[in-house]
Amino acid sequence: MSKRVLTTESGAPVADNQNSATAGVGGPLLLQDQHLLEKLARFNRERIPERVVHARGSGAYGYFEVTDDVTAYTKAAFLGEVGKRTDLFLRFSTVADSLGGADAVRDPRGFAVKFYTEEGNYDLVGNNTPVFFIKDPIKFPDFIHSQKRDPFTGKQEPDNVWDFWAHAPEATHQITWLMGDRGIPASYRHMNGYGSHTYQWTNAQGEAFFVKYHFKTNQGIRCLSSEQAAEVVGKDANSHQTDLLQAIERGVNPSWTLYAQIMPAHEAADYRFNPFDLTKVWPHADYPLQRVGRLVLDRNPDNVFAEVEQAAFSPNNFVPGIGPSPDKMLQGRLFAYADAHRYRLGVNHTQLPVNAPKATVADNYGRDGLMATRNGSRHDKNYEPNSYSGPAQTDAALSAPLAVAGYTGTHVAPLHVKDDDFFQAGELYRLMSEEEKSRLVANIAGGLSQVSREDVIEKNLAHFHAADPDYGKRVEEAVHALRED
Repeated sequence: MSKRVLTTESGAPVADNQNSATAGVGGPLLLQDQHLLEKLARFNRERIPERVVHARGSGAYGYFEVTDDVTAYTKAAFLGEVGKRTDLFLRFSTVADSLGGADAVRDPRGFAVKFYTEEGNYDLVGNNTPVFFIKDPIKFPDFIHSQKRDPFTGKQEPDNVWDFWAHAPEATHQITWLMGDRGIPASYRHMNGYGSHTYQWTNAQGEAFFVKYHFKTNQGIRCLSSEQAAEVVGKDANSHQTDLLQAIERGVNPSWTLYAQIMPAHEAADYRFNPFDLTKVWPHADYPLQRVGRLVLDRNPDNVFAEVEQAAFSPNNFVPGIGPSPDKMLQGRLFAYADAHRYRLGVNHTQLPVNAPKATVADNYGRDGLMATRNGSRHDKNYEPNSYSGPAQTDAALSAPLAVAGYTGTHVAPLHVKDDDFFQAGELYRLMSEEEKSRLVANIAGGLSQVSREDVIEKNLAHFHAADPDYGKRVEEAVHALRED
């Protein structure tokens, strides 16, 4: 079998890929060595801007299979029939650290799914926790800045982390999750995934429902203590990537069961707390989990850069039967995610193989731009409406309209009966065993005790006291003990 011929970018054969052209033996390099210049110039441009958050990630392909009839709640075609399978790509990630960060760290995990449905791609962008630190997207840049590397020291600083949290009492619930036993998953396979936000489902009759997604791991929950995680990071900083890759290569295909909590839309206004508040969960006693289907990962990407790094997820990629809710954090992400990918990958990133629809064809009037591969021919018009055979709108809304009223302005969210920032954090604490509480307190105190300002410490302690008196008392004692050492 003859060897393939190495060529330049223009297709010309390369005579020598081992030695640069020089002016005589041992002489200086020649500007005319096109192959050398092309290789170096391309090498300088191999990297693209990394994600500001969720930079460190892993991914795999698989499918989603419907196991239960949910057509009473949504007209989404990929959920329309028991037994139906839809191809998908799932990207896991840590949140705060950079692309070169370690996997086994105390940090939320991204859980982003791209369903390649026959009605277009549906992106469900969530985390491994059902709640988040803040409830308004205007605070997201501030929050992330507080968690990232300090501009002066070049590392994450407890002063910044806890100072922000001191001014964000709504973060107490997520802090309790993060500092608890599930703060460091043992692997991506052994953690749950959540849509976290509230979304809208609309059925064929136009009835609207609000939903929350829960992907329950079928491998069981496995987590690491801080000490175990430090040992794992020392042996393999890419531990989650290694585990996912090797499991699928062995044919041990990880899977999750998808459940949904479903709230009739008319119940939202009078619910005892704001159901669109990302810092709160819906109690299962109010809205039980209803099984929807099974997600299975069965194929690794062939190229991590092309298929994981360039994978672009945006929560505004909806399909008929699924839409947004008034969740303010979700509303902000509808813009921010798509805009981030246009910056990182370019306006035509949706034409990349991992992002392009697979069960249908994208057909619109988008043209030109960097790296465009789909520009149409002389017979295709680039405006609409037109008198030719271009694509036209359907006049069928993807989801039910949301009623709005009142005056525009920077309003504080309307209060419900149980709208406070602490009661769910307290409920979570009281569900823990004595051993779980001790580990939670130790994790919090380990970071909070390093803060230099007493007033920042006191503000944070007040949040834990408000969540549960015992919670606050134990954290306060642990912090004081560590600061006296």
